[in-house]
Amino acid sequence: MQKDTAVFSLIQKELERQRRGIELIASENFASLQTIQAMGNVMTNKYAEGYPGRRYYGGCEVVDESEQLAIDRLKQIFNIEYANVQPHSGAQANAAVMLAVLQPGDPILGLDLSMGGHLTHGSSVNFSGKLYQPHFYGVKKETGTVDYDMLEAKAKEVKPKLIVCGASAYSRDWDYVRIRKVADEVGALIMADIAHPAGLIAKKLLNDPFEHCHIVTSTTHKTLRGPRGGIIMVRKDGENPLGLKDNKGNVRMMSNVLDMALFPGTQGGPLEHIIAAKAIAFGEILTEEFTVYAKQIISNAQAMAKALRDKNYNSISDGTDNHLLLIDLRNKNISGKKAEQVLGKADITVNKNMVPFDDKSAFVTSGIRVGVPAVTTRGMKEEHMQFIVDCMDDCLTHADDEAYLSNVKKKVNEFMQQFPLYPELG
Repeated sequence: MQKDTAVFSLIQKELERQRRGIELIASENFASLQTIQAMGNVMTNKYAEGYPGRRYYGGCEVVDESEQLAIDRLKQIFNIEYANVQPHSGAQANAAVMLAVLQPGDPILGLDLSMGGHLTHGSSVNFSGKLYQPHFYGVKKETGTVDYDMLEAKAKEVKPKLIVCGASAYSRDWDYVRIRKVADEVGALIMADIAHPAGLIAKKLLNDPFEHCHIVTSTTHKTLRGPRGGIIMVRKDGENPLGLKDNKGNVRMMSNVLDMALFPGTQGGPLEHIIAAKAIAFGEILTEEFTVYAKQIISNAQAMAKALRDKNYNSISDGTDNHLLLIDLRNKNISGKKAEQVLGKADITVNKNMVPFDDKSAFVTSGIRVGVPAVTTRGMKEEHMQFIVDCMDDCLTHADDEAYLSNVKKKVNEFMQQFPLYPELG
């Protein structure tokens, strides 16, 4: 068979792009080489509908072992009794949970997308806002932190069946104890979507959602540094607290209800090659090396927050507890959209992002979101955050000077040579 040089040349171009630039997108990271290699393996050839030991196809004895290894390692990471490693993405994980615990039209309560929430937490353009009745809480204008009083008042008003906590652009830790108290008062389940801070929670550097939230979902490719995918988890299995029923009307254990909601509820055959890669990433997370890495993420994020503050950039909530920062650029007289474009010309990758109480559209925005997991993976420490912020500031203060931006790009490319990425790939 002839080699597809067109596609492989594009893959090489993408590798070169990643190598030469500063990756600051908070939801991105660099998976290990062995994780990447596992994604391209012969398990992609195997159809395996069902779960280990309970498949609808023959010949699954090997992928059963691989998937069970991923499950066992994930249980060990978070000290949990139930884990499903089959979701293709975090959105798929959230969809399955909602299918399991809700009926169409049921009220749900999540963090508003414009305040840092996620599409799958009730946005009107997403399944979660189309199938269910979405309600929202927000953040305090003065502090940029979650308004738990608003959450409580809204929950008592609308009596949601499900409260969603977690965010895609929120830099502070969560008060799961407070949320559970509210949920118990109104008879709601809690789903914690920890897609962003999961790697930090895994190493006990942030509050533990499992003690207080009924169900926890996550992606596997952000701070967990694995392949792109999703997971569903429960700390203690057993009869579910609200008497959830399976498709035959029987009250079942939470694990049964969730398993059925994912397959056959929302997905068919699992991606066993990706699950093998998840198993590798989970094994890496169990090491002391990953503990050091997770601690460095927080140190780097806080060092970046200070460097930005020193240059008069406004970070929402004035700092960070985790891996990211949401920066309001209105005092710099540049939109998030233009900032993303300008920084991109210097090989600094960020994403435009709405900030709380934004006066611009989601296509323009007043802010950018930055995160440090990827640069931390490449070996950067606190002292390197100043260089990054200096380059960002140089770009944003010379946004219309193409020659100046070109010079910053050269500085960035030269700087990144001391942090090699996948040197084994040549």
